Amino acid sequence: MLTELDDCLWHQLPTTFDHVWTSDPRFFDRFWFASYAPDGSAAMQFTMGVYRNMNVMDGGFVLVEGDRQYNIRVSRTLGQHNVMECGPLSVDVLEPLRTLALRVRGGDRVNGELTWTAVARPVEEAPHFRRLNGRTIEDYQRYNQIGSVSGHLVVDGREVRVDSWWACRDHSWGVRPGMAVKEVQNGPKDTLEKRGYTLSFLFFSAGPLSGTLLLQKREGDASYISGELMHAGDGTSMKVAELTIEPELIAGTRRFRTIVLTARLKDGRALKLHCHRSGNAIAMQGLGYSGGYNDRKGLGAWRGDQVVEQDVWNVEHPAKIVYDSEREPDEHWHRIQPVTIQCSLDDVQYEGQGSMTLTLGGKIPSLGLGL
Repeated sequence: MLTELDDCLWHQLPTTFDHVWTSDPRFFDRFWFASYAPDGSAAMQFTMGVYRNMNVMDGGFVLVEGDRQYNIRVSRTLGQHNVMECGPLSVDVLEPLRTLALRVRGGDRVNGELTWTAVARPVEEAPHFRRLNGRTIEDYQRYNQIGSVSGHLVVDGREVRVDSWWACRDHSWGVRPGMAVKEVQNGPKDTLEKRGYTLSFLFFSAGPLSGTLLLQKREGDASYISGELMHAGDGTSMKVAELTIEPELIAGTRRFRTIVLTARLKDGRALKLHCHRSGNAIAMQGLGYSGGYNDRKGLGAWRGDQVVEQDVWNVEHPAKIVYDSEREPDEHWHRIQPVTIQCSLDDVQYEGQGSMTLTLGGKIPSLGLGL
């Protein structure tokens, strides 16, 4: 079916823009934004995604202030309306790869007008491709970018000024597990008890340096590593060749107190980053990730023409979420932690901010876990 997007010269397939290259129901195209107050007093995230083969657009907004996490989750039938608006949330690209407007209009307890502005160019990750028992389970692309956010929020009637808060974002699209439908089983399950899983993903900037560092690994497999360091002073950039992590975990949890990342660059130099928790971590269920909607179906599931869910949680505990309902407290693996950073390169020290995801699942002998 023709839409207004077809009245351009940018087609890449012999079909209309309402079709994508695969019929896989997990195909997605998704924005993710994060921004953190300099003093660690507040953190927010904003997401919006389209699942063309599921006829779905969904999104979420989260604000953490102190120990409280305010959540908005939205979902709607996609139809043929090519506007990035879902419930009270909307995104406008004001200048591609540079400036975007993020809006929350009509929230019960949180509303806001925010402008995301890039401070560094976007960086493409190495492509993600993985097969299991002959079936493609992952085939997607992502780029990452460091920026700042300004604007204002109104929280329970109070105005919160957002003045050049540190920020980052990514944009990813393709096919990946955990989107829209449950994964089919086409062989023996490769459980975490058999082979543990590590995900370490840092966005950061410190002095003239900025970049992203990503490590994914199943025990016994080679690591997936993608990362690039940029230097604002001389405009140079360098790819990461190797990446190791040394987390100090909070007793009784898989949440980190501090974590040290050491990246060997392709020119042989070493970048070392010491990351320290700054405020409370965001529980990603609040945005709809990992079964976060009330129906527990997660991202990309069709829920009808217009669904809006809003709630407030207590996230003071580093691992457990305390809900504002009869639901029992829950320890959930997917948290994203604002961090302060001390880093060194060529014997020069810098300080800055970042966004750190650390997921440690199952037995991970390489980190001394679950032995």
